[in-house]
Amino acid sequence: MTLLQNPHDTGPAPEPVADPVAARTYALDRAHVFHSWSAQASLDPMVISRAAGCHVWDGDGRRYLDLSSQQVNTNIGHQHPAVVEAIVEQARTLCTIAPPYANAARSEAARLVAEVAPEGLDKVFFTNGGADANEFAVRMARLHTGRHKVLAQYRSYHGGTSTAINLTGDPRRWPNDQGSAGVVHFFGPFLYRSAFHASSEEEECSRALEHLDQLIRFEGPSTIAAIVLETVPGTAGVMPPPPGYLAGVRELCDRHGIVFIADEVMAGFGRTGRWFAVEHYDVVPDLITFAKGVNSGYVPLGGVLLSAAVAATFDERPFPGGLTYSGHPLACAAAVATIETMREERIVENAARVGAEVLGPGLRELAGRHPVVGEVRGLGVFWALELVADRTTREPLAPYAGTHPAMAEVTAAAKAAGVIPFVTANRLHVVPPCTITDDEVREGLRALDTALSAVDRYARA
Repeated sequence: MTLLQNPHDTGPAPEPVADPVAARTYALDRAHVFHSWSAQASLDPMVISRAAGCHVWDGDGRRYLDLSSQQVNTNIGHQHPAVVEAIVEQARTLCTIAPPYANAARSEAARLVAEVAPEGLDKVFFTNGGADANEFAVRMARLHTGRHKVLAQYRSYHGGTSTAINLTGDPRRWPNDQGSAGVVHFFGPFLYRSAFHASSEEEECSRALEHLDQLIRFEGPSTIAAIVLETVPGTAGVMPPPPGYLAGVRELCDRHGIVFIADEVMAGFGRTGRWFAVEHYDVVPDLITFAKGVNSGYVPLGGVLLSAAVAATFDERPFPGGLTYSGHPLACAAAVATIETMREERIVENAARVGAEVLGPGLRELAGRHPVVGEVRGLGVFWALELVADRTTREPLAPYAGTHPAMAEVTAAAKAAGVIPFVTANRLHVVPPCTITDDEVREGLRALDTALSAVDRYARA
């Protein structure tokens, strides 16, 4: 087939039709739903009544281009008919079964995930999402090595459960930090805000690896079970590592018998224009964690890909862990349909082409015209605009772990212009579904142009 042209696109926007139950939906939400990562009293959630392709509709019937992919997970777009039908068909056959029993959906999903993964990662342990995938990956590494410490980067996010939130390097860890989790944080490469006073990608790479090497020696190599890092940090800022960095991490792990865990929960399954982001760097980790894009979040699913060496640890020794819904048939059926459809419609290739030819150049052009944009970073359909108060000093528009009225303004302006943005800290992330078309990208860029114009006044000339 030719490159995808969004087969489930909705065409021209119809006249808005209000959802008759939207008011009740909102009232019940505010009365009974406890929201994550939020102060409850100040919430004003948008009611979403339906979705299709790269668009969603609010309770008033207004259509928005979804540049957030919700939680950066609807890689195949909303309501793809092939995935919806697979879930329906699986529900007719077998809605649920306990993990000890083999079922066709889980077996096929495992085969397909292993098939698109880097060579040598052939075993899959299914979880309910990304946080518990990271929890179990760390448990596997600790049991495999007999060590306890885990090294993780600042500027990272690994999930909201106990171990995963302690691995996390961004401020969401602070109120949940238990200190005794055995996690030691280190600085990863990020040239725009270099912790190493580097002036080039090469310097940033070498100095970041020197820092990590020194930390390993000071902490004691024989105490370290794993190094966990997002291949391309996502919520923390979409920061593709410089060439050679991941290979250097791999070498340090090999030298000291440390398990290398690549968190691909957000970066995997086409988001960067490859099935897994590690493919950009020619590196094979010992464990890969995944979720989100594996079935676009249609039914909750995550997992851990295991190398033969780690999997062999549990050939004769029971693995002490499991989940009631591990490899749930509905979730796995959605994964099978998602992977097959991504192959048939060349959705991963679409993400790579759109990023290189339309989205990346378009965002850089916006940056050239808006003084509030300090840097543009990304791959595929995984991009971030760093918003600054001063381009020369690189002062962030919102302080670290703080906020600024401009961020609320740019969010509101984007929605008013017809797009759902992903705004966090001082950044505007542009992370549409991998199915987005060239015309939809241009629609989004026009809206972002308007939104950025609303906050340009905050940037000092």
